Amino acid sequence: MKLGSFIYQIMLFFKALLFLGAGSVIHAVADEQDMRKMGGLKNIMPFSYAIILIGSLALIGFPFLTGFYSKDTILELAYAKYTVWGHFCYFLGTFAAFFTAFYSTRLIFLVFLAEPNGNRIVLINAHEGSWRLTFPLFLLAILSILIGYLTKDLFIGFGTDFWNGSIFILPANSLITDVEFIDLFFKQLPLLLTLLGVLFAYFMYVVNIENYYSFKQTSSFKLFYNFLSRKWYFDRIYNQFISQKVLYLSYVLSYKDLDRGIIEVLGPSGIVSGIKSFNVNFKELQSGNIFHYLFIFLFSILIFLFFIIILPETNKSLLFMLIIFFCFYIFFNYNKKI
Repeated sequence: MKLGSFIYQIMLFFKALLFLGAGSVIHAVADEQDMRKMGGLKNIMPFSYAIILIGSLALIGFPFLTGFYSKDTILELAYAKYTVWGHFCYFLGTFAAFFTAFYSTRLIFLVFLAEPNGNRIVLINAHEGSWRLTFPLFLLAILSILIGYLTKDLFIGFGTDFWNGSIFILPANSLITDVEFIDLFFKQLPLLLTLLGVLFAYFMYVVNIENYYSFKQTSSFKLFYNFLSRKWYFDRIYNQFISQKVLYLSYVLSYKDLDRGIIEVLGPSGIVSGIKSFNVNFKELQSGNIFHYLFIFLFSILIFLFFIIILPETNKSLLFMLIIFFCFYIFFNYNKKI
């Protein structure tokens, strides 16, 4: 509880700084959100460049900034569990740190350090925000630099007595002790991959940008790029082979066959049409010819005599009532017609 609240708290500052800093840059360039259409903003917006740089360094876990303590603590705690899933999470998070460093460095280069790639009018009118926008960024930048270092012993320091035992932690969950004794290589691996990610992004977008641009024009890279930019075609596969099939089956089975089919036939429409059809057919018996009515009476009496003999005693009264009702119905309609 203590450690989790600390990690959430110190991560909150530099992530808020990056979100608000991105909003400041987007506001300055006429709501443009494509980084490839920016560039050259370092001299135009030095304050935004500084706070984005601080937030990015904290995000990638640069030593002694706020993100360094939160990121490394999470990874080391995962490794210190000494389980398959714990080690899996550690290595997955470590490789994620490499890509975080890569895209953070890429952001700094494309937005601030590269040659201007945007509209000339937009770049001419780009400007820093008012003090209402910049002052919160300044406070968050200070906290992103200092809060992790100032509170590291308070929350994750080994043997700290700040809480005086007011927060109880089960021994099985006290992994902070094991963190102190894991191999030094696994403590340094996230930092090494972070620096490697920064260097790789610098090499691609600064040193080798021309070759990288030529490589991007090849057909093999375009296939790979389209595969990644379209999110591995996951949405396409899901929508075409799952969502559309489910919607079609829902329309055919649930709506047409069940709702508009079985329920409608057995429900309101079926009952109404059945009663209407029965009345129409039964009405045909009212021919107005006395011989027809005598034949119906005679036929009804024969049926009555037949069933009253073979049916059990308990059903004779019900049969008798049905036949009487049938006879009264004919008499009623016959007298009304006369």
